[in-house]
Amino acid sequence: MTTGQIQQNAPLAPARHAWSKVPEVTALFWVVKVLTTGMGETASDFLAHRLGPVPAVGLAGVVLAASLVLQFRARRYTAWVYWTAVVMVSVFGTMAADVLHVGLGIPYLVSTVCFAAALAAVFAGWYACERTLSIHSIRTRRRESFYWATVMATFALGTAAGDLTAVTMHLGYLPSGIAFAALITVPALAFRVRVLNGVAAFWAAYVLTRPLGASFADWMGVSRDRGGLGLGTGPVSLVLLAVIAVLVGCLAATRADVAPEERAARP
Repeated sequence: MTTGQIQQNAPLAPARHAWSKVPEVTALFWVVKVLTTGMGETASDFLAHRLGPVPAVGLAGVVLAASLVLQFRARRYTAWVYWTAVVMVSVFGTMAADVLHVGLGIPYLVSTVCFAAALAAVFAGWYACERTLSIHSIRTRRRESFYWATVMATFALGTAAGDLTAVTMHLGYLPSGIAFAALITVPALAFRVRVLNGVAAFWAAYVLTRPLGASFADWMGVSRDRGGLGLGTGPVSLVLLAVIAVLVGCLAATRADVAPEERAARP
């Protein structure tokens, strides 16, 4: 699903003179998004083991807050600012889901249901206030606030769902990743046959990128006795971060994820 496809079913923003605060949806958008989910998963595990759960959550929370301040203060979408915020949402969202299970003993099934309810509540509030859930309308502070609340909820939900299938349901990380790779094709196919509109298909796929990327990253990072390749969460995190940095650098240089009309208007 690309921006052009989603826009077929998305209402235009009321204030077209304002700059968009989010990227256009391209194939590279989905690639970077999946990479950030994997990096967030392994980085969260690495930091929790090295620093301890409480310091790791505190550090991630501070960096997340700083990255969101930069994002909200920016006048328009800037690749490195936006994707830094997404990476930190991924790290912190993973920790939030893990704290519920490891720290409080809440089963993954319960946390998955709770995060799904939270996401539904955010969507309901967003639609009630703005009458749209389109990412092409993120041109006001309130809509941007709803957007990032949605992103955080999707990361927490995806983390819990991925752990539910891999751990609670005993599928393992690789089979879980393969299952989510198959599931993520469903929204695209549903959009093609017009069962889902572009906005619904986008958000469904967006949720599924989280367990998809996290399952494969866990498979690469965890030890062999846990069903992984044993590469280590630290090295996997660094490699994924390096690839993300290169791709985001390409996006910043080419501005391929900026709307054509805005690309022409920007200095």
